[in-house]
Amino acid sequence: MDIKGFIAARVARELKDGDVVNLGIGLPTLVTSYLPAGVNVILQSENGIIGTGPTPGPDQAEPLYITNAGGLPAAVGPGGAYVDSCVSFAFIRGGHVDCTVLGALEVDAEGNLANWIIPGKKVPGMGGAMDLVVGAKKVIVAMEHTAKGSHKILEKCSLPLTAVKCVHLIITEMGAIQVTDAGLVLTEYNPAYTLEQIQAATGAKLAISGDLRKMAGAEESA
Repeated sequence: MDIKGFIAARVARELKDGDVVNLGIGLPTLVTSYLPAGVNVILQSENGIIGTGPTPGPDQAEPLYITNAGGLPAAVGPGGAYVDSCVSFAFIRGGHVDCTVLGALEVDAEGNLANWIIPGKKVPGMGGAMDLVVGAKKVIVAMEHTAKGSHKILEKCSLPLTAVKCVHLIITEMGAIQVTDAGLVLTEYNPAYTLEQIQAATGAKLAISGDLRKMAGAEESA
């Protein structure tokens, strides 16, 4: 199974036509490749683009000096705009981003998120994540369920937090998990795994939804 593509395709089903969306670096950037027909989203890059267009080719000049928040070549799409940091973060903090999709080092049963630093390792900084997860209307964590077998979904995060009680939905190759006031609820599962295997790979207690469904496309991706 193409794990990253499978997760990105499932995330894409959460987006609606016309949504303003911010995609974190790595796996989340794949989401736009799996948008259903008729669904067009407005991509926002916190370093100063609203309406990001397709990635420029190597023969275009823009990659030399315009990048997205992850440092990769970028360009504005038709109808989009370049803005300064003040406008970009006012846009985020003002609640104008419908959904942000990002990865995580850890996420816990309360919806707390740790995704920016492992103590002792050098990092460039938190970036715009702390603003995005507080300012966006919906926060989706898209990630592989474990890290080399170690739990990433926990009862309580052990790493420094990016923000508290901010995550709404966790999507992995094993399932879709809603974060509720009562804890984590498995709403969809990948039938390639048993419910016992999914629970064993999760460091927090999972409640099972009474309307538990198979993840769309799971059989095709097996």
